[in-house]
Amino acid sequence: MLGAENKQVMNSKKILSKIIMQQAESLREQLNYHNYRYYILDDPEIPDAEFDRLFQELQALESSHPELLTADSPTQRVGSLPVSGFSKVQHAVPMLSLANAFDDQEVNDFNNRIIDMLDVNEVEYVAEPKLDGLAVSLLYENGVLVRGATRGDGNTGEDITQNVRTIPTIPLHLIGKDYPDVLEVRGEVFITKKGFEQLNRQQKKKEEKLYVNPRNSAAGSLRQLDSRITAERPLEMYCYGVGNVEGLALPDRHSDIIEKLSQWGLRVSPELEVIRGLKGCLKYYQAISKERDALAYEIDGVVFKVNRIGQQEEMGFVARAPRWAIAYKFPAQEELTKLLAIEVQVGRTGALTPVARLEPVFVGGVTVTNATLHNQDEIDRKDVRVGDTVVIRRAGDVIPEIVSVVLSKRPKGTRRFKLPNKCPVCGSDVEKPEDGSIARCTGGLFCEAQRKEAIKHFASRRAMDVDGLGDKLVDQLVDEALIHDVADLYLLEREQLAGLERMADKSAKNLVNALENSKETTFGRFLFALGILNVGETTAQNLATHFGNLDNLKKSTEEILQEI
Repeated sequence: MLGAENKQVMNSKKILSKIIMQQAESLREQLNYHNYRYYILDDPEIPDAEFDRLFQELQALESSHPELLTADSPTQRVGSLPVSGFSKVQHAVPMLSLANAFDDQEVNDFNNRIIDMLDVNEVEYVAEPKLDGLAVSLLYENGVLVRGATRGDGNTGEDITQNVRTIPTIPLHLIGKDYPDVLEVRGEVFITKKGFEQLNRQQKKKEEKLYVNPRNSAAGSLRQLDSRITAERPLEMYCYGVGNVEGLALPDRHSDIIEKLSQWGLRVSPELEVIRGLKGCLKYYQAISKERDALAYEIDGVVFKVNRIGQQEEMGFVARAPRWAIAYKFPAQEELTKLLAIEVQVGRTGALTPVARLEPVFVGGVTVTNATLHNQDEIDRKDVRVGDTVVIRRAGDVIPEIVSVVLSKRPKGTRRFKLPNKCPVCGSDVEKPEDGSIARCTGGLFCEAQRKEAIKHFASRRAMDVDGLGDKLVDQLVDEALIHDVADLYLLEREQLAGLERMADKSAKNLVNALENSKETTFGRFLFALGILNVGETTAQNLATHFGNLDNLKKSTEEILQEI
C-alpha cells in the first residue's frame, strides 16, 4: 500500500515537473519571438511592460527550478542577433543591459545590497533619465571616429559606421588632445518629440506609413542600408559611459568621466546629477517624473549608477547586468487589453467618433475602459477589429488611444469595422467629404446628441460659464424635454429644476441665478458659445473685435468674412 502511495507521489511530481518545463519553454519561445520583433524587425508587437512581465515570470521559474536554466535562455542574453545586412562587430567589453526596478522598495533593496557588499554607510550615485532609444557604441582611435556599432546581443553587434557618421551631434573627431589612444563611447541614439512629429508629417505628405513611436523610428533609421536615408532622419545621441579604453587612465568617478566626454565634444544628458543614498535616488525619480512631459525626448525611467569606478569594479556583474546600476522604470504608459466593442458617439458639430470599449486595464496611473479611435481612416490604417488584443497608450492627461493590434492573438472570424451610413442617434444621413476624414450627421439640432453637446458647450467655463450646469444635468433636461436648445435655458424656473433628480431648492435657485449672471458676458465669448463650425475662441474674438455687436455681424457678407 505504501509503495503504491510513493509511486503516486512520484508520478504527480513528474507531471508537475513536465508542466513547469512546458511553461518555461513557452515563455522562452514568446520572449525570443518578441525579441526578434523588437530588435531585428523594429516592429514590436507588445508594450515593454508586457515583455518585462514575461521576462520576470521566466526568471522566477528558473530561480525556483535551477535545472530549467539553459545557456540559450533569454534571461542569459542582452538582446537578439544582428541583422544580416550589416557586418558583425565584436565588442571588446560586453555591452550589458540593466536590471529593472518598478517601485521604491526594489530601489531600497538595490541600495541595501550595495551597502552590504561595499560595507559602507552611504553610496554616491550618478542619476540620469533613461532614454527610450537605441544603444550604440562609438569607437575613436587617436580622436578619429573609426566605427559605430549597435549593441546586438551584447557581445556581437552590427557595424553601422556609415550611418552614425551622418548624425550631426556625433563628432567625427574629438576636441582637444588629452583623450585616450583608443576610446569606446557608449550612448543612446534617439529622436526628439519634435523631430518625430516632423518625420511623420513628411511621411504623411508622401502618403507613406506613419511611424508608431520615436524609439522605433530611431532604430529603423540606424539600420538603413542606404546611409543617405539615415542622413534625412532627425537623429541625436547622448553618451552615458565608456567601454574599452587604452593609452590613458580616466578619472575614478563616473560623473567625472562623463564630464570628460563632454569636454571632448560628445553630448551628454543635461539632466545628469550626482546624488547620495536612497533618499537622493527617490527624490531624483520624483523630480524627473514631474518634468517628464516637458522634456524634449521620450524617457521610460531613470538610471542610478554607483559613482566610484573602484566600487563598480569591486561589485562586478551578474550574467546580464552590472550589480552597481539599476533602471527605475516609470509606470507603464502602454499595456495590453481586449477590444470588447466599438461604439459611435455624435459630437456637437455632428462629427461621428468611434470609441473603443475595452476590458479594464491599469495604464499610466489610471484604470482605462475606453479609448478614442479618432475616425474611419485611423481604424482602417491600424486594422482594428472587435475581439482584437490591442496595445493601449496613455501619457499624462492625454486621452487613451489604441497604438496597434497584436495580430498573432487575433481570433478567427473578426470583421472590419465601418462607420454607419445613418446617425446612430437620430437616423439622419451621414456624410463624409471626399477630401476629409470626418463623417458627420446631417441632422443638425434635430439630432438629440448634437443638441446635448451644443448646450454643454454653450454652458462651459470658457463659453458662457454657467456654474452648476454640468453634463449630467444637461442630459436630464433634454431627456425630460424641459429644454430643446440653448435659448430654453433662460426660460427654466426654480420649481422645474428643484423637481429633478439630485437637485434641491437651493441648488435650483443657484442655477437660475447663474443663468441670469451669464447674460453679462462679452460678445466674443457669446460667439464662441454658439458652437459655430470652425469658429474657435480666437476666431470668435476676431469677429467680435471687427464687428462690435451682433447686428453688424448679421449684415456681413461672405466676402467680408473671408477678408477677416
